[in-house]
Amino acid sequence: MSLTGTPFFVLLNLATIVCVVGTMVLWSLMRGPRPLRWVLRLFMIGLCQLTAISVVATWINNSYGLYASWDDLMGKDNGTRTAAMPGPPPARAKFTRGDTGLLDTYFRGAHSKLSGEVIVWTPPQYDMPQYRNTHFPVVMLLHGVPGSPASWIEHGGIPQDFQELMNKGSVHPFILAMPVVDPGGIDTDCIDVPDRKVATWMAQDVPELISRKFRTLSGPRGWGLMGFSTGGFCAARLPLVYPSVFGAGAALDPDPLTGDKSVIKDPALRARTSPTGLVRHSAAAVSLFLATSAQDRLSPPSYIQQFVRDAAGTRVQTQTLVLSSGGHNYNTWTRMYPDAFSFFSRRLDAPHQPAAKARH
Repeated sequence: MSLTGTPFFVLLNLATIVCVVGTMVLWSLMRGPRPLRWVLRLFMIGLCQLTAISVVATWINNSYGLYASWDDLMGKDNGTRTAAMPGPPPARAKFTRGDTGLLDTYFRGAHSKLSGEVIVWTPPQYDMPQYRNTHFPVVMLLHGVPGSPASWIEHGGIPQDFQELMNKGSVHPFILAMPVVDPGGIDTDCIDVPDRKVATWMAQDVPELISRKFRTLSGPRGWGLMGFSTGGFCAARLPLVYPSVFGAGAALDPDPLTGDKSVIKDPALRARTSPTGLVRHSAAAVSLFLATSAQDRLSPPSYIQQFVRDAAGTRVQTQTLVLSSGGHNYNTWTRMYPDAFSFFSRRLDAPHQPAAKARH
């Protein structure tokens, strides 16, 4: 029985009730020598306290995710080497609104067992009465490494730059979600490794949380990814691996699309998991926007050109942008926003009210 499961919590509550009722019923029915009766009564009181404390402790653990499993509680290695980080589960994750109007939460994913921050911005239309039944497409914004979700806000001009594009009518409204791409500070190039399932965190846990808490469109026509540097690498990779989740990705000055040797040291693993390695054999019908600057030595145009050649003949559609000037920095990335967000507006559905399900 799972430590964090509902059945265990319900069982503890029932045990507490049984102990309290049993103590009340048996208190005056005790027979035998007086010392024995007092020992039995003290035992029953202790049992009531133990079950009550267990209920409270389990509730606290479920709310704050202190221990993810029995092995985690007992300090045992279950042999899977999968990291289990503390944090509240999705059902108990709460978004709090800051002074900037952005919503922020921290949670532990049900699939990856990883925990991290997620920041969400909803467009003004989201809270307007006429849109109360409207569901919105989502673009997940992936930061670089080192970096954090707040990098988009502190240095990347989000959401102000996007609002300006939306006000001009060049893009339609999106929910913007900014998750951490390296939970626990460990970069895996957004792939699943034995002890850290970052791809699962990005493609399952985060979308499920956002879908649970917000009115989002479902399916790949409702979800896209945009990132810079390491986040750009992830934005190119994840749609190829999870085409049923993400229909489009925008990679701004991505890390080497053949894989980062400093992150994934095994050349065979890099070949299997990198965007360039994946696209050659991809059957995914996804769209990718790839952008860089002619002056960016960390992400030269040759990375993109090689990827486009490898994507030729597949169902992967590519669009490229090479700026004539600019380095590997926010000034360059923000100049790419108009093309990148316009790309999403063409590839993803506009906000709409989902069709009602037919009744049989």
